[in-house]
Amino acid sequence: MLNDHAKLMQAIRVSGEIVGRKKLQKMIYIAKKISFPFQERFQFHFYGPYSEELTLRVEELCNMGFLHEVKEKKGGYFQYRYTLTDSGLEFLSDNEVDMPHLEEFFSDMNDQNARFLELVSTILYFDNLPKEEVATKVFTLKSSQRYTEAEIDEAYQYIETLKGKVQ
Repeated sequence: MLNDHAKLMQAIRVSGEIVGRKKLQKMIYIAKKISFPFQERFQFHFYGPYSEELTLRVEELCNMGFLHEVKEKKGGYFQYRYTLTDSGLEFLSDNEVDMPHLEEFFSDMNDQNARFLELVSTILYFDNLPKEEVATKVFTLKSSQRYTEAEIDEAYQYIETLKGKVQ
């Protein structure tokens, strides 16, 4: 029953700490699109792919005492930090999650900023389209982010780097 919860917990454990709800959403989406067996359904939302299921799962893990959420005031907004609790670590030690390459994959993504991961996840959301059409969608849907052609190229290269980590 808690298999999907355990997968999410394992992703957070190997990351050490994930700072930001948006970043967590993007990391799970990217991992799912590349090859990891996350089951959450995503829709395109204001900040790119978003999963209400993932939001609820995080809330459940916090309520169960497996996940620690710290809310910090940052200027005019709140930022959230996620780490596993001791109970969460104990649960994972009793419920093994087999996802090879997860640690390297998530460590790499966790080193990226949320803005870049938003771009990467948006590109992956439209991966059925040619690169030129994806760029047009990014410039239209993400105009407030002011992404450049160079950033889009960098995101495509990063996607290939991530794919190489799981082969």
